[in-house]
Amino acid sequence: MTDRDYLWCALNLALDREEELARLCPACRTQAEEEPCPVCGAPRGSWEVNQGFDWARYEQLKGGGGAD
Repeated sequence: MTDRDYLWCALNLALDREEELARLCPACRTQAEEEPCPVCGAPRGSWEVNQGFDWARYEQLKGGGGAD
């Protein structure tokens, strides 16, 4: 397949999804558009946050600050 063929397939998949969503009521459409957890299917809003995560350390490492 050429790049053009892949683009055509991707575009048609997106259009098919939009057509499916257009048939739903607003409440069902919102629910269908929510990104679920790829493992258990829980909606994104119910995902727990890791309370033990050290944001300061993360920012330090992300910025290239290195170890103490």
